[in-house]
Amino acid sequence: MSELTTTAAFDVKGLTYAFPDSTVGLQDVNIDLPSGSRTLLVGANGAGKSTLLRILAGKTLSKTGSVRIYGFDPFRTSVTGVTYLGTEWAANPVVRHDMPVPVLLASVGGDAFPDRRDQLLDILDVDLRWHMHAVSDGERRRVQLVMGLLRPWNILMLDEVTVDLDVLVRARLLSFLRTETESRPCAILYATHIFDGLADWPSHLLHIHLGRILSTGRTTDIIAKYLQETADQDVHHHDKQQQQLVKYNNNSALLNLALAWLSSDLADRGARETVKKLKWEDVSPEDKQGGLSSFEEYFKFSRAR
Repeated sequence: MSELTTTAAFDVKGLTYAFPDSTVGLQDVNIDLPSGSRTLLVGANGAGKSTLLRILAGKTLSKTGSVRIYGFDPFRTSVTGVTYLGTEWAANPVVRHDMPVPVLLASVGGDAFPDRRDQLLDILDVDLRWHMHAVSDGERRRVQLVMGLLRPWNILMLDEVTVDLDVLVRARLLSFLRTETESRPCAILYATHIFDGLADWPSHLLHIHLGRILSTGRTTDIIAKYLQETADQDVHHHDKQQQQLVKYNNNSALLNLALAWLSSDLADRGARETVKKLKWEDVSPEDKQGGLSSFEEYFKFSRAR
């Protein structure tokens, strides 16, 4: 058995991270995920998902706690086989120039893995005749994924990069990633807000809220516990609202669990806020009517035409 299969893919202990303005982004995070795991990272916007992924990828340093990827510190050690794919790539001006797709693929070693390259081109439906300045955001995202997945990886971290994909391409990609974790020692941590079609894909779930890990473990265990709790609990006002969401969606237990987690997170965040959200009626007439920038003036009148 190789070292990768006997060492935890993600081993995080007491991780705390503060932004330069001293705002705490992560607090006492502990994670233990095995090789072969496909973990879905669930959390609302601002919960700390991207911060966590960037630290695990070695792109951001945290001075408090211990972070190990297959036994190595990703920031202080050059860990091979760690791939992080985020949304910022598609917004890079460089990849919006008149650049042929084969040039981009060659720049990351497209000829070194011809079989894998051709498989990914087919799965992600990428046309080698494309030029990057003349494709859609979804097509640009698919090129990013081919480039990022071209070299075999041991750890893959995906931060909302499937949001631009159509349902078929996304399903084919997830099937490919599942096969990867089942055929060789590797692991995936995937942050997304789209849960359709994921019912049996993640082996593990990780729920993050306000920088803290609230729940982590095997998907089957967490969903079984959730289903038992929802069957046993009394129906209060918030529970009725949640039941309506579940009935409306008529979807998998995973989606309904995510809805329950995020609904609870929203209620908890509101209860913790010392300064409540501003309501429309609280905005003064002067603020509603005055002080428009030139851009806002343009948008205001162009929309009225």
